[in-house]
Amino acid sequence: MPELLIRCDTCQSLLDEEDLFCANCGTEAPRRAEQKAIAGSSRVATHNFTCSGCGASMSYDAQASALRCPFCSSVDMVEQKDARVLRPQSVVPFRVSKETAETTLRQWLGKGFWRPGDLSQTASLLAMQPVYVPYWIFEARTHTFWTADTSQTPPGASADWYPLAGEHRGRYAGLLIGASAVLSTWETSEICPFDLSAAAAPEEVDLDNVTVEQFSMPRKYARPLAEQALEASESQACQQQYVPGRARNVHVNVLVEGMTSIPVLLPVWIMAYRYRDQVFRFLVNGQTGRATGQAPTSWTKVAVAIMVAIAAVLVLAGFAALMQ
Repeated sequence: MPELLIRCDTCQSLLDEEDLFCANCGTEAPRRAEQKAIAGSSRVATHNFTCSGCGASMSYDAQASALRCPFCSSVDMVEQKDARVLRPQSVVPFRVSKETAETTLRQWLGKGFWRPGDLSQTASLLAMQPVYVPYWIFEARTHTFWTADTSQTPPGASADWYPLAGEHRGRYAGLLIGASAVLSTWETSEICPFDLSAAAAPEEVDLDNVTVEQFSMPRKYARPLAEQALEASESQACQQQYVPGRARNVHVNVLVEGMTSIPVLLPVWIMAYRYRDQVFRFLVNGQTGRATGQAPTSWTKVAVAIMVAIAAVLVLAGFAALMQ
């Protein structure tokens, strides 16, 4: 698998063209990093538009007769010139049909106690588009030193907690970090995972006649998010593998080694729907059907729940006073 940029001489992590120092180990970047970029790392995107409503930057289906932003349903789309953009190294094709995605939305709208009771009947679908959303795929090795307290104390110990420490080595692949300008980190992570083994080469997918969101998060800004995810995974792994019983004060010091990343486009059905005067977004993983979205809250139900809770507290307080 070809790499876009050169590696750090010390820890072998990938470097961006603008990096003066390695973001992983702090080693000064080689001068050739400023010039070296492997040919074929970009492509020319045509039919480009920017949404004035949410700021989404995307290339649209060349056959589309009317344009509406799939992220916010705005029709205020500003045409942009052809531009050279980052070329994905692979593309995961769609498997979920439009009918299945819309059915998933209707079923999802009817669930949730705190949602308005008429949501599924009165919500109107404003925009629905299959969109290839940009992600970074990270791989890395980790060497972690950890400390923690366990509730399982040695025989004869007088304390309730016992300190432990150790080290752990891990290897991670397929860590996905969203590179969308509009979708939040929470949204792009909620619709994961994707089966990356089903990915195809970009030349095998017609990217000129489909909606493609452009990469808006450079690799250098995605790396810290990947490192946070690795730290969380290592904390969980150390706790599960080495700390018996209940754990507290779990601390990890993670050294990331050989971090690499490649750009990829993943299939997502993006829908914008209106309930009363508000527009909400709903996402469906175009490969697996996993869904997530935004929904209104029924403040009437919230108020009733608060009143019931207050009434219950008053009744219990009155009963306790009578018992005294």
